[in-house]
Amino acid sequence: MWKKLKPLLILLSITLNIAFVAIWAAHAVPTHLRDWRGVAHEEGVWCPLHRQLGVTEAQWGEIEPQLVEFQKSARAQCAQVNRLRGELIDLVAAPEPDRNAIRAKQKEILAGQRRMQELVIEHLLTEKQLLTPEQQEQLFQMMRSQSGCAGHAPMTGGMRGRRGKGPMNRSSFGPKE
Repeated sequence: MWKKLKPLLILLSITLNIAFVAIWAAHAVPTHLRDWRGVAHEEGVWCPLHRQLGVTEAQWGEIEPQLVEFQKSARAQCAQVNRLRGELIDLVAAPEPDRNAIRAKQKEILAGQRRMQELVIEHLLTEKQLLTPEQQEQLFQMMRSQSGCAGHAPMTGGMRGRRGKGPMNRSSFGPKE
């Protein structure tokens, strides 16, 4: 029984590893949604997270181009990881799964996830330099409170009293506790 469940558990584990990236990437309205809603660049801070952080127009002028570039890079990397995940599912679903091919595909997925993590970390480090110390603390506190695995507790603190507050509302990303 465990032999049949092992590949599915590995796939679940890989999916949960993407949770960190998904939460961060979802914090901002993607460029194509912003364009769809008709919000122009001149109309101020369109990102709910940055509005909540209270960034100034001057800060936003520096943050927005970097955020748009980050979103474009993250979408491309996410698409690549999703393609690899689909290939992994096909390998596991094969009538006679090739375990060596499955392990090789897992390594490709992990490398893609690592590249995504590097994109996120680089973006955070760049954006951190543009925020005030108070804004930085607020950003990282929001991330701490939202960065648990789906259906599990966040990294620090609890979710009681936080649901429904702000753009990183956990109920938007997964099941309620």
